[in-house]
Amino acid sequence: MTSRRNTLLAVALIAALGASGCSTIGRLNPFDRKSDGPQETAGEGQRISIVPADQRLEPAESLKGVDFSLPMPTTVAAWPLPGGTPEQSVDHVDAAPNLAIAWRKGFGDGNSRGRYITAPPVAADGKVFVMDADGRVSAQDARTGAQVWRTNLNPGDNKRDKLAFGGGLAYADGKLYASSGWRQVVQLDANTGAIGWRTRTGEAIHAAPTVAAGRVMVVALDNSLLTFDVATGTPSWTYQALAEPARILKAGSPAVSGDTVVAGFGSGELVALRAANGNDLWNEALSRASRTSALSEIRDIPGRPVVYQGDVFAISHSGVFAAIDLRTGQARWSLPVVGITSPLPAGDVVYAVSKTGEVICASRETGQIYWIRDLNAGFKGKKKGGFFGIGGSKVMRPAWSSPLLSNNRLILVGQTGELVALNAKTGEIERRMGLGAPATLAPIAMGDTIYVVTEEAALIALR
Repeated sequence: MTSRRNTLLAVALIAALGASGCSTIGRLNPFDRKSDGPQETAGEGQRISIVPADQRLEPAESLKGVDFSLPMPTTVAAWPLPGGTPEQSVDHVDAAPNLAIAWRKGFGDGNSRGRYITAPPVAADGKVFVMDADGRVSAQDARTGAQVWRTNLNPGDNKRDKLAFGGGLAYADGKLYASSGWRQVVQLDANTGAIGWRTRTGEAIHAAPTVAAGRVMVVALDNSLLTFDVATGTPSWTYQALAEPARILKAGSPAVSGDTVVAGFGSGELVALRAANGNDLWNEALSRASRTSALSEIRDIPGRPVVYQGDVFAISHSGVFAAIDLRTGQARWSLPVVGITSPLPAGDVVYAVSKTGEVICASRETGQIYWIRDLNAGFKGKKKGGFFGIGGSKVMRPAWSSPLLSNNRLILVGQTGELVALNAKTGEIERRMGLGAPATLAPIAMGDTIYVVTEEAALIALR
């Protein structure tokens, strides 16, 4: 019965996604519970907020005019995982300094009613790998965009399955690994697209896998972390987080550092496990109570947790952006940021993008804020439907991707159909350029090129 309830509520969330894209949801009455603020003690099944209710987001006076250090940009030879590495962390790349569009190629079906592209591109061995909204995986030539091969992972028997969409990709040792909403994890030959093994799962998967330590690791829709033998696809250990019917229908890939796996779940739990056997090391709930927003009850961590220099950085939809010690699980600092993206730590700072389109630059050590840039400044949301301005639903502010740091600029793409480049030190907007279609998946880099996937299933190369 629990699985059935979770499925029905997830379908309700899909309906809400139609107005604002697959990364966000609207206000749903089943979760419109009143709150008297954060509790000092937690009863059974409750969570204690780690961010005070009265904490505000604003630049620190003590950091005005203070410079900070960034790593030197370096060229990356491959981007095999959604975050670039098993730790889901690439701090500064040297690619596309002129941001000129070299080519644009379609690779299948884009977002439509009930179907969404959720797979960030990955790149290796001269190819960029993408997945369209209908489960077709393609390899595109990295220099020209020409299709090398295409394999359809859609079994074709799921027309009534409202959760059968999306998934993700990962590359390792000449093999491509795909997870999907069609309840399967698949290994393909990266050169031909031929299927090596296919393992069925009990739940839909909208997250991309991580390949590390001889295992394929992926978070399923029922808040479980599944692992499979990389060579055979044989299921290995699993971890079940708290059941949570209300969630965002996207999920982040686990981060792996040494023998530690860190995964975020729809329950708002950030969990560290032993990669060898799944033993629980620590568990931190990124939860923040709100007196005014029912959406804070959706505690999901939709973006990837990121490991950087011994700390884990993650953002929850409930409104917590936190730095946590990888070894002990102790929170070092936290900020009230509602987010559905992945943080980007680099040098002395860490960047984050809020759900409302604010880009935040904070000290990696203290969490104090250097600057905030609102990418949606001037946006005026109007209500859809209603009668003479009464009722209806408010159009949400456009969503933006996680950032890529390239040549001292933050590169982001958004539902506005734009790419924006910000000065990484000041937050000033240095350039805006049209992409021709909305895009919310984070850009990636390989060699001298930045790649962007749009919601209309176009792969764009910038050099």
